[in-house]
Amino acid sequence: MNGAESLVRTLVKGGVDICFTNPGTSEMHFVAALDRVPGMRCVLGLFEGVVTGAADGYYRMKGTPASTLLHLGPGLANGLANLHNAKKAHSGIVNIVGQHAGYHIGYNAPLTSDIEGLARPMSSWVRTSPDARSVAADGAAAIAAAKSSPAQIATLILPADTAWNEADGLAEVPAEKQRPSYSPQAVEHAAKILRNDGSRTLLLMVGSALSEQGLALAQRIAGKTGCQVMGPTFRPRMARGRGRFSIDRIPYVIDQALPLLKDFRHIILVEANDPVAFFAYPNKPSLLKPEGCEVHRMTDWGENSVAALEALAGALHATSHDVKPQKLQELLKPTGALNFTTIAQAIAYAIPENAILIDESLTTGRGFFPPTAAAAPHDWIQNMGGSIGFSTPLSIGAAIACPDRKVMCMVGDGSAMYTIQSLWTQAREGLDIVTIVFANRIYQILRGEFDGVGAGEPGQRATDMLRLDRPTLDFVALAKGMGVPGRAVTNADELNKALAEAVAEPGPRLIEVVM
Repeated sequence: MNGAESLVRTLVKGGVDICFTNPGTSEMHFVAALDRVPGMRCVLGLFEGVVTGAADGYYRMKGTPASTLLHLGPGLANGLANLHNAKKAHSGIVNIVGQHAGYHIGYNAPLTSDIEGLARPMSSWVRTSPDARSVAADGAAAIAAAKSSPAQIATLILPADTAWNEADGLAEVPAEKQRPSYSPQAVEHAAKILRNDGSRTLLLMVGSALSEQGLALAQRIAGKTGCQVMGPTFRPRMARGRGRFSIDRIPYVIDQALPLLKDFRHIILVEANDPVAFFAYPNKPSLLKPEGCEVHRMTDWGENSVAALEALAGALHATSHDVKPQKLQELLKPTGALNFTTIAQAIAYAIPENAILIDESLTTGRGFFPPTAAAAPHDWIQNMGGSIGFSTPLSIGAAIACPDRKVMCMVGDGSAMYTIQSLWTQAREGLDIVTIVFANRIYQILRGEFDGVGAGEPGQRATDMLRLDRPTLDFVALAKGMGVPGRAVTNADELNKALAEAVAEPGPRLIEVVM
């Protein structure tokens, strides 16, 4: 058994049984080992950003890490943007990155680079295996790091000679550490605040608190105390739809967020961080909380927030009898022209039971939350790190993690082009994904940001850098070229029909919404 095979066997035994790959020369012995070892599913991506984004999506829906296989420093660098998003979402991933054979590195061949230096900013655990007999144990340690609480991105660098030289065998993955619970003192402190000043308190929740169970507990607490419950602007995953507590999110736009938060005197953080602006803007604050508002942490990321909310509800004697009825928008099947409202209504109407919605709609999707609150129960996933081009790769991982669930991916045309190769993998794997591309023909969000930072009125050069024309992108043709059936729609009636057909048919589909 060589080092590569010992690593693959260790991964499979350690519960990491899928590998999103884009290999090169230095990884060929690992590729050969994937042939010899049963139990590992291999999914090819045509760009490393697709590979790392898919691993993020897999973890968000499955709760267990996938592995990636990347080629040397440049391959890792190509995947770093979506590793950044995964790190912000606290996703667990095991990256296997090839390296030149140890004796070859000193010759400074063209692909020689500081792989550890590239890996560290986006990885919590980084190691280079020194020899073939260390590879299995290093792999086991990487799995343990990825499965820790909170989960981590672990990057194991595998020099080519450690992959082809003789190894001792596979290694045992250390037993998973018990998930941190919560601080009873922090819960009691939160209960005291809510008893004394509930109507001026915000419960700001993310992570496991946004599960169906966590939201139900928060609904009881809000009904009992009069507190508000919100989520940050972006969340890794959230349970939504009929029968679930619908909460607002802090708006992306500072001028909308400030008046929404101005009356709070206390913010209780449940895995969340202080509300901050996404960017700095002239003459606008970075912190969105009002002056004098006190912030109290009840749980940190990775702690058992559902248990903490249950304890908080118990301390407040909040029960299901305290739940207040929700006023939700009626589901409507729109007609007429396409605009933000009719698009939101059409999507809300079309969401099937237990769907997974992946949202990178940026400008178009800011108003999607109110109409989709009454849709069929679903999970809603967003971009935590802000590096665009995350949604179509993430849909791959989500669809593989949950093959019995329809995935709906909503993305702007500019973002879609970053990782358009995702469509090819969707087709190759036969994944049940509907990709909805909002064709603004412009980086619409950047046009708004140009105004937001006070850069003045854009001239011809600035406008050219924000528009997506000359030539106009044809997403139906792009999808066809990668094996995904697609159609363009120009009004709400066409969108309704296209969504109904795409939801009813298995396999990948693309809908280009011409704005």
